[in-house]
Amino acid sequence: MADIPGNKEKRFDVNSIKTTTLFSFVLFALFLVFVLWCLSNFFISTYFEKARSQDVIPTAEALKTEFRQDRENFDSYAVQTAGSNGIYVRIASHEQVMEYDGTRSVRDTGMFSSDIDRILVKLVESDSDSVTESVVEGSNPRLIYASYISSPAEPSLIYIIAPLHPDEVTIRILKDLLIYVSLIVLAVSFLLAYALSGRITDPIENITKAAAELSKGNYDAKFDGSQFTETKELARALNKASYEMEKTDFYQKEIIANVSHDLKTPLTMIRSYAEKIIDISGDDKDKRNADLQIIISETERLNRLVSDMLSVSNLQSNNVELHMETFDLTEAAQDVYESFRVLQDSEDFEIQFHPCKPTYVVGDRSRLMQVMTNFVSNAVKYSGENKFVDIRLVKASRKITFHCIDHGMGIPSDEISHVWDKYYRTSANHRLGIEGTGLGLSIVKGILNLHNAKYGVESEEGKGSDFWFELDSVRKPAAKRNKDAEGSNGKES
Repeated sequence: MADIPGNKEKRFDVNSIKTTTLFSFVLFALFLVFVLWCLSNFFISTYFEKARSQDVIPTAEALKTEFRQDRENFDSYAVQTAGSNGIYVRIASHEQVMEYDGTRSVRDTGMFSSDIDRILVKLVESDSDSVTESVVEGSNPRLIYASYISSPAEPSLIYIIAPLHPDEVTIRILKDLLIYVSLIVLAVSFLLAYALSGRITDPIENITKAAAELSKGNYDAKFDGSQFTETKELARALNKASYEMEKTDFYQKEIIANVSHDLKTPLTMIRSYAEKIIDISGDDKDKRNADLQIIISETERLNRLVSDMLSVSNLQSNNVELHMETFDLTEAAQDVYESFRVLQDSEDFEIQFHPCKPTYVVGDRSRLMQVMTNFVSNAVKYSGENKFVDIRLVKASRKITFHCIDHGMGIPSDEISHVWDKYYRTSANHRLGIEGTGLGLSIVKGILNLHNAKYGVESEEGKGSDFWFELDSVRKPAAKRNKDAEGSNGKES
């Protein structure tokens, strides 16, 4: 026996959406951590050097401005600046040389004397008022900056020496911090991935379970798409499909019962009258002919039933060949009306026909007459005690509309949308005992769709129904125009 989805034992599936989503988030988190470690180990020195180089010049300009404008408070400002930026500052004026290391201000101690002498030579030889130099040899890479503060005639000089690499303590602290950040990122990513993967897959799993129930024939199974737009749309479509399947299943069961009854009755009649001919009326010509006529009538009834079923099958499989021609729809409707006029005399029906002027359409004449015949036949069946049927053709602009109106029981509003469905029979069929397979209007729908025609029904329960269809009108064919002209000329002569 084939496995039914939803009945298999749950097991770890590497291809599931939940597992894929979970792994994707975790891998993404690992990638972020890897990038962070690469930056810290391979790029932090380069980044620090670049940032330090860009930061030294603005810092020097701020110190020079403060030196010019507020000499009294410059020492405290220079100490603070050196400490906050991690740099060494040296001011050489004609009065004295002061050094600032971030903790104090002192007179010249000779610190970085070789660097100072080298950058001073470079400044003197330069046409610019400031120079920089990077020293990367040894264990203490640094950036050296020198610039004039006042005019060259009475120069004061500022020197800044800034380390180009962070110290070991800073690096160790950053790495320790990075470990904690990495662990937090991984933990949060895993939790988010687990929660999100469950949120994404839960509605899909619910839909799968409901589909498994539906496959067992449980039409009460409801599809829930949760909060996602896509799964909501999927659930809505599946709920509609489930409803249509349930409806079709119900109609099919009903049609099987109806067809079985419709087949059994004429077959029983045919057999009974055939036996009667053999046993009783075989020598009586009149009785034999009457019995044979009943057999023929029941055979025709069977033929109509089989033809309807074959028509539905052909329409479903798009195996219908239309014989398209240009013809007068008013004339075709007149022929349909004439075929029902006999009811006016035999069964006291009042059937009125309101034609319009001759209007030509392109279509299969016999198929469209079948549509009109079905509409009129249904109107006769459901006209009730009123027994009034009104057939109208309305021409408006380049459209012509066929209306078939009865004043019978009408159709309940909740059934109107279903009257075109296969196997559907309205509640009136059951109340009035009207025979039918529920295929007639389905055939009509198929024929009108093949003609790209608009169609519909307007009905109010207790007041009757109006079944209609609309086609585009065309010009009268030239051959028919010439024939009509010749006919009128012959009459004149």
